[in-house]
Amino acid sequence: MKPHTHGGPDVLGAARWDFSSNANACGPCPAALSAVQQADAAHYPDPAYTRLRGALAGLHGVDPSRVLLAASASECIQRITAWRWRAGDRRFWTPPYAYGDYALAASAWGLERADEPGRAQLAWLCDPGSPLGQGESPGAVRGLLSDTPRTVVLDRAYAPLRLQGEGALTAAQLDRVWQLWSPNKALGLTGVRAAYAVAPLGAQADVAALEALAASWPIGAHGQAMLMAWAQPEVQNWVAASRATLADWAMDLRDRLVRLGWTCTPSDTAYGCAKPPQALDAAALRAQGIKLRDATSFGLPGWWRLSAQGPQALAALDAALQEQDMNMETPR
Repeated sequence: MKPHTHGGPDVLGAARWDFSSNANACGPCPAALSAVQQADAAHYPDPAYTRLRGALAGLHGVDPSRVLLAASASECIQRITAWRWRAGDRRFWTPPYAYGDYALAASAWGLERADEPGRAQLAWLCDPGSPLGQGESPGAVRGLLSDTPRTVVLDRAYAPLRLQGEGALTAAQLDRVWQLWSPNKALGLTGVRAAYAVAPLGAQADVAALEALAASWPIGAHGQAMLMAWAQPEVQNWVAASRATLADWAMDLRDRLVRLGWTCTPSDTAYGCAKPPQALDAAALRAQGIKLRDATSFGLPGWWRLSAQGPQALAALDAALQEQDMNMETPR
């Protein structure tokens, strides 16, 4: 079985200096971590998640009936794709460089990729996106939100970590799409699996249909605790404050890479793609406790996605890259 390609831990475990994951490097958020550690794992959660739905609805200013809970963002992607296949959709669209699970789910259910947004029945957006950390194309948004009926899902996993710029969709447009949220990235708690979506206005029947496709208790006690914490002002304030630190770290990372001859793409976030001046020995870096994200699976061979990390991690990366450069220059 071909494994899914993701950043983060691998067969060797967690890297000491992990640039491959887009999780908030300032985390874990202390208040959210404390809530997870104190979760009541001895009992089932409320199967209706009444308090959780109410808290998330309050955070977004929507009716609780618009909140769809999910075991993770990836699980929600699979479930939405299955739901649309059952409804008769057979064509999907994603941006040119996008999270691989959108296409994996479509392939599993037999959907074919549309060559342009307007021909798709199911479309995925991510703003800001991965791996580039850039906003979505206004033209693609306009095409997808034309009068042609279709299901559009906006992945907002990285919206809380946006460092500059504005989202591509207006408030009115956001009410026409499914907004998929996975706060574990912003909280630096990617090991806790839980997510949710805010449905479009008037889509309560669709929420019910998607809930019918879910297993009982899709979110465990720890995921529920994380999402409850996410809805609290203290935690939202922590995420907002972390962005200033991430902006400094992102600038330092970019400066170091450029100094070493790397080409860096623009990004509105603390992560982005960069291309080294010569082939990178990723295995040697991994042996030194450093992991980067190969962007080949995103359709960018030769490029690497790196997230901003703290000073110690950046110093370790800088030293390792300089060592590789020296080894390549040394005559054999």
